[in-house]
Amino acid sequence: MFISGWIYMILVFTNYVRCGFTNYVRCGLTRLFGESASNQFEEMDQITNVMEYQEIARQKLPKMVYDYYASGAEDQWTLKENRNAFSRILFRPRVLIDVSKIDMSTTVLGFKISMPIMIAPSAMQKMAHPEGENATARAASAANTIMTLSSWATSSVEEVASTGPGVRFFQLYVLKERNVVAQLVRRAERAGFKAIALTVDTPRLGRREADIKNRFALPPYLTLKNFEGLDLGKMDKTDGSGLASYVAEQTDRSLSWKDVKWLQTITSLPILLKGVLTAEDARLAVQNGAAGIIVSNHGARQLDYVPSTIIALEEVVKAAQGRVPVFLDGGVRRGTDVFKAMALGASGIFIGRPVVFSLAADGEAGVRKVLQMLRDEFELTMALNGCRSLKEISRHHIVADWDPPRVVPRL
Repeated sequence: MFISGWIYMILVFTNYVRCGFTNYVRCGLTRLFGESASNQFEEMDQITNVMEYQEIARQKLPKMVYDYYASGAEDQWTLKENRNAFSRILFRPRVLIDVSKIDMSTTVLGFKISMPIMIAPSAMQKMAHPEGENATARAASAANTIMTLSSWATSSVEEVASTGPGVRFFQLYVLKERNVVAQLVRRAERAGFKAIALTVDTPRLGRREADIKNRFALPPYLTLKNFEGLDLGKMDKTDGSGLASYVAEQTDRSLSWKDVKWLQTITSLPILLKGVLTAEDARLAVQNGAAGIIVSNHGARQLDYVPSTIIALEEVVKAAQGRVPVFLDGGVRRGTDVFKAMALGASGIFIGRPVVFSLAADGEAGVRKVLQMLRDEFELTMALNGCRSLKEISRHHIVADWDPPRVVPRL
């Protein structure tokens, strides 16, 4: 027994030397589980940017699930524009500035976080990975940033709270059954959530043709955990999109500004309005007591041919006049995108699809890596633009294709 133990140790050491330090784990996976596990490890190890997770997710997920996460409404013009619009904003970097120390930390609604990069609400994350929203919550906490939990999550507010400490917001749809809405808000409060992100752009669900073709429905082994025990029906298979049918049954099409006021009477939590795209609605949001605004087009999944979020951002920021923070949600895939949003006046940004794609590809580790890559890229972008803190990022650091011709001042 003693000799066999030594033989085992010699074999392990020989394998370590043969494979080398960086390849040791990959070689071990090959010996234990075969070449596919080794290739998957190598694939994850070689990811160098957030966008590479999408193709891995496409290969791993059932078509119905991938299409649900990836697709947009109708012609998907806005889906493409959410990304393309960032390329029409260029930098005006300043040089000869000491950038040996960069501070990316910020405060959102009074909560200190490590960077202005937060996690948007994405529904039904256990379709992507068995750990779902729980894994996302742990990754956000490890990065010291904010996670927003969807009403349509496959983990409940209590389950997410049990994953450990962290600053979390709760995304809310106003349902026809107002007592259910009140129950959800009270549960979020008791679970330690710090704000409500009220989605205001979904009186009806947008026409998502991929979901119609796939007859999308929540897989039978999953449930919308926040609605368990409530008489709200099920998201069953239909001739079209099961989600669209479910939303039509449950959400309140009469949602209006009076409901924002009503929500303020049942909670003391700050309320962010998610889905504002115009100056007119930004002014009304401030007048109606919103604690903040999230510029969002619902991941281009609602009304097609609305502007990209980065194009709509500046109009909303100007209308808010600094009275409430304005955040951007949609299209961010690079640290350069984060900088551009901050230069246009955003107080921070939220990411959605990069989270579910990385979750599908590599679970909690994937989400952690996405947050770290965006953080690293953003820090580098700040340094190369000559900015040492967020307050130094200004409109003067960018030029957009909608700007008037720039007159260069004489020195």
